[in-house]
Amino acid sequence: MNYKHLQYFHAVATGGSIARAAQRLNVTPQAISTQLGLLETRFGAPLFRKKGRGLELTEAGKVALQYTERIFDLGNELEQTMRRGAAPVPETLRVGICDIVPKTVAFRLLRPAREAGMAMRLICREDRFDALMVELAAHRLDMVLADRGPEPGGTVRAYTHVLGSSSLSVLGHPQLCRAWRGTFPARLQEAPFLLPGPEAAVHGPLRGWFEERGLRPVIVGEFDDGALLKAFARAGAGFMAAPTAVAAVVGQEYALEQVGVIDTIVEQFYAMTVERQLDHPAIKRILDRAGTVFADISSNSAQG
Repeated sequence: MNYKHLQYFHAVATGGSIARAAQRLNVTPQAISTQLGLLETRFGAPLFRKKGRGLELTEAGKVALQYTERIFDLGNELEQTMRRGAAPVPETLRVGICDIVPKTVAFRLLRPAREAGMAMRLICREDRFDALMVELAAHRLDMVLADRGPEPGGTVRAYTHVLGSSSLSVLGHPQLCRAWRGTFPARLQEAPFLLPGPEAAVHGPLRGWFEERGLRPVIVGEFDDGALLKAFARAGAGFMAAPTAVAAVVGQEYALEQVGVIDTIVEQFYAMTVERQLDHPAIKRILDRAGTVFADISSNSAQG
């Protein structure tokens, strides 16, 4: 296998046919077919199958394309670095962030990774937990931030690190708070409420908390995306719950008032890594500073 094999493979994968790839690279279709045959022999698996008049990637081909694009990215970085005078190679960290994790929490947890300054490149991907764990297992991510860890005995092997925890606070738009007065939590009886989606770790505990106290709020919406949930809360659509550690920041950003604290529910935040990434300097900075980060957030929230 050599760089030219990958170049020809990438051209066919992105062009959809050998003829288009040959035209783009200014070589004969026979030359590309020969190189592809050598690459498939090397990998021991077909990379393409026919689809109409063109070609489509097999599952093995999809995996090969992902790695090929990463190799090309590194090649471009190498070329640019050498042209700049062999400056230090940028430190890259690829992080998956579960879409229910508050962005304020994610930002403060990731901030220590930026201590390397311009020598640090941070790549963030947001998705659902299961999708991110698949990416982690395939080494397309170095770390995943989430509000839960992987299930015991799951198919994805990962190392779980507890970053911090927080109780929950209930917040609402000022007009909503005036409309539903009283003591907490009784004031939530039949009040509109916005729940995080079923994948959120606090979804079940919140429903259980309502049940235990005989509360019957009207669940007007469930959201997998935490930012969208907060946008509806800002519009006054319903009360919402947020980690107490960032309640003051959320309240200020979305013009919400805090109406009470649920001490019996603790939301935890985790980082998942694969074994070979434990020596990543940026990950080590994040894990080493996580406890301090949560202490700082809680202190600032208390002062607010």
